[in-house]
Amino acid sequence: MNNYIALLRAVNVGGTGKLPMADLRALCESAGFQEVRTYIASGNVVLRSTSTAAQVKATLEASLARYAGKPVGVLLRTAAEMAAVLAANPFPKAAPNRVVAIFLDNAPPADTLATLSHRNGEEVVLGKREIYVHYGEGMADSKLKIPAAKSGTGRNMNTVSRLAAMAME
Repeated sequence: MNNYIALLRAVNVGGTGKLPMADLRALCESAGFQEVRTYIASGNVVLRSTSTAAQVKATLEASLARYAGKPVGVLLRTAAEMAAVLAANPFPKAAPNRVVAIFLDNAPPADTLATLSHRNGEEVVLGKREIYVHYGEGMADSKLKIPAAKSGTGRNMNTVSRLAAMAME
C-alpha cells in the first residue's frame, strides 16, 4: 500500500469549483481507495492504494470528470514526495502562510523565471516539480503571473506541512 496526496485544481469552498469534501471522500472510496481523508475544503485528499501514482491520478481524474461533468486536474504526490517539498522550501524563515508551492506534473520549464510578469517583490524559486513563491507582505495585492503554473495548483506551507504529516500517519 502506498500513501498518496491528491491535490485537486480549481476546487474551493465556493464558486464554480465547489466540491463538498464528503462527496470527495465518497468518490475516492467508491473508486477503491482506502483510508481516505480530506483536509480543508480546497481539494486536498490523503489516501492509500496499491495502484501506481499514474493509475491513481487517472482513476481520480476520470471519477471527478464524471462527478463534475468537466475535467478536474489532479496533482499527485507520495507521502515521501510531499515531505521532500516541505523540506526543500527555499524560504524556511518566512511566514508559512505567505509561501506557496505550486505543484506541477513535471519539472518547471527552463524559461519559467524569464516568463514571469507583474512581479512586485515576490520571490520565486524553482523546485523539482514545484514552483515556490514567497509573497512577502501577502498575496492580496499580488498581480504576479506565472505562465508555467497554469496547469498546476498551489498550497501554502501550512497546508503542505499538514498534508505531509497526514500522509505519514
